[in-house]
Amino acid sequence: MRILSRLSLFLLIAIVVVLPQNRIQAQLAGTTPLQPVVGDARSKEMIAGVDRFLMRAINESVTLRTTLWKRDLNSAAAYNSSVEPNREHLRHILGVVKEDKRESFVALELVSTTEHDSKLAETRDYTIHAVRWPVLAGVHGEGLLLEPKGKIKARIIVLPDADQTPEMLAGLAEGVAPVSQAALRFVQLGCEVVVPVLIDRGIEFSGNPVLNIRTNEPHREWLYRMSFEMGRHVIGYELQKVFALVDWMDLKNKAESAPIAVAGYGEGGLIAMNAAALDTRIQAVLVSGYMRNRNCIWEEPIYRNVFGLLREFGDAEIATLIAPRMLVVEYSQYPQLPGTKSSQPGVRAVTAPGKLTQPDVKEVSAEIQRARTLNDGKFTDAQRLIVGAQDTTMPVFSVEAVQALLTGLNISVSDVKTPEAPLRTKTPLPDIAQRQQRQVKEMQDYTQRLLHVCEVERNARFWKKVPVDAVEKFATATKGFRDEFVNEVIGRFPDPSMPLNARSCLLSENEVFSVYDVTLDMWPDVFAWGCLIVPKNIKSGEKRPVVVCQHGLEGLPEDCVNEDEKSNAYKYYKGFASKLARQGFVTFSPHNLYRGYDNFRVLQRKLNPLGKTLFSVINAQHQRILEWLGAQPFVDKSRIAFYGLSYGGKSAMRIPAALEGYCMSICSGDFNDWIRKIISVDFPASYMFTGEWEIDEWNLGRTYNYAEMAALIAPRPFMVERGHDDGCGIDEWIAWEYAKVHRLYDRLGLNNMDTIEYFNGPHTINGKGTYEFLHKHLDRAPASP
Repeated sequence: MRILSRLSLFLLIAIVVVLPQNRIQAQLAGTTPLQPVVGDARSKEMIAGVDRFLMRAINESVTLRTTLWKRDLNSAAAYNSSVEPNREHLRHILGVVKEDKRESFVALELVSTTEHDSKLAETRDYTIHAVRWPVLAGVHGEGLLLEPKGKIKARIIVLPDADQTPEMLAGLAEGVAPVSQAALRFVQLGCEVVVPVLIDRGIEFSGNPVLNIRTNEPHREWLYRMSFEMGRHVIGYELQKVFALVDWMDLKNKAESAPIAVAGYGEGGLIAMNAAALDTRIQAVLVSGYMRNRNCIWEEPIYRNVFGLLREFGDAEIATLIAPRMLVVEYSQYPQLPGTKSSQPGVRAVTAPGKLTQPDVKEVSAEIQRARTLNDGKFTDAQRLIVGAQDTTMPVFSVEAVQALLTGLNISVSDVKTPEAPLRTKTPLPDIAQRQQRQVKEMQDYTQRLLHVCEVERNARFWKKVPVDAVEKFATATKGFRDEFVNEVIGRFPDPSMPLNARSCLLSENEVFSVYDVTLDMWPDVFAWGCLIVPKNIKSGEKRPVVVCQHGLEGLPEDCVNEDEKSNAYKYYKGFASKLARQGFVTFSPHNLYRGYDNFRVLQRKLNPLGKTLFSVINAQHQRILEWLGAQPFVDKSRIAFYGLSYGGKSAMRIPAALEGYCMSICSGDFNDWIRKIISVDFPASYMFTGEWEIDEWNLGRTYNYAEMAALIAPRPFMVERGHDDGCGIDEWIAWEYAKVHRLYDRLGLNNMDTIEYFNGPHTINGKGTYEFLHKHLDRAPASP
């Protein structure tokens, strides 16, 4: 739920009791002066600085990834063996999961009805049929089969762009110029051709009609969002459809041998290139309108987002996985999208921004040259760049590109003519909308089934491997899981490289406490920031516990401090940082990155290709905060607790799970059956229907739901604060997930170390049971009023 605060820190100064000037300490001891700012200027500065940091990291990834490759160029066999680990990594991040068993089949299914057969067109040389084939359980590929009547010279899978239909590439429908009707061209040259349907960029089937919810997410984004959380991807699903066809073609080759190739344009080029990189049975590939310097992936449509891609792969690296087989790259007219959000009446505008642009031919040429350099000039003849006319007519699947592909298959073709339109039969063409709906629905249903069984997978990989008969054995067993969570799920940057350079300024004070703004340096352009509240009754030499009070989405540190009961911030936070300070705690309210709407969300787009998330930065900021707080003379570093609301509650699950410097954690307004909340299409408050498109976390459904995260917090005290009327979830889901946490604490003998408080109220800090829990475990009685 979005939490807004518009009260500046200077308004905050106006509502507290200000003591005489001679009582004011301009900044904390051991810090240098910090310039005060108005409103959210420091938040904007933080976001802009992290953005610059990430752009540098993206650019630096090109050279850093070379350490992850161990190419053996002594022979083709040695080379393929040496890059197999990289091929496995690519397979994983594209969502081609080995547990997703492909269905076996010996023949394509001809799609016919009682009204007509499957044959759509026929000439003396070939026939065209509507076909489908099984892929995964309940998932089928659909498209066209173009079957030559003579000897088959090659078997070719032709992949259209997402907004093209197979019929366009087969000359059966308008939309593609005759010169670019590749399927027709290949079959007329004696090749057996299959043209699959791709998930398109339409929005007609994104949403849930039963709930009367429609969104403007393109179908590719709709499927991307739910599959990404489950370690799958719309790219991976479509690769499986291609691999199923390769399985079939490979089986046919036992009776009638013919080389296998793929060719694709736009989104189809993406699928074709990755298919050839992953499957060495594909002997040649033609990629049109796709290859470029992939450092721009963060600004492309979100359904192209691949977690960890740039850590190991650019397009040049993927090209090296195809070598020594033939790769033909055609510089043509790339598909283009404007990158603007639009919607229709009654349709929720929740899609992520993204655009497709035309690269300069020099950029594409440079990427191919980089691939050649990575392989020390070996296999150069197997990497061809075809550049046609540099004008608006730049053809797709040109004669030169087709000839180059066939050359890679050792097929000699002397005359490649522009194909002629086939002769149609009386059979009507497939209903394009109904076919697309089937394709979307099958992938959606498959992913939703994964949601229902992912708990079994987590049980097997986590709960059955952690002993619960002794706290010490449990702590030892969970160390490896914590490392995995930090490094592979959240993503971890190297430790901060700069000195702390702590700066502070006094914001306000009253008779009970003083409030300071504090910043801490981390990396160039990146800093941590928050509001520190120090009670005035701390005795010399006394060390107090600290409660880190975390704001939610679109919040600021001041929201946690603000005690003005008429303010919007108080409605949610109840001034809990100040109230806890009045009870004797030192409190610190950090600023986390999730402010600025799409300005912060685009940081997630830049982080994901690096194998990182927003919490890669946030956790590092909190690591620095813990370091600084623990060094303060009035702080007991063994008693620093975390308490967060909403997105701050999301933080309460991820930050203490990663950082053992927090001695306990309280999650308010967020604890949930998180995976269900993220990807369910049957829950009206699901993130599938909201504009929080940064919320998905790669493969989380198979690894760490909230119970597993809480287990990484254990044996430290853990609490959930839950309002019955909080729309972020429903009590039953929260109780289901929390029951696993309570069972763990019980079995470990950690009596009274965990609890959940339900209260009659909405998405807000309740501040009753949680305050008692803090006092109980931080070993401090409430201060007298």
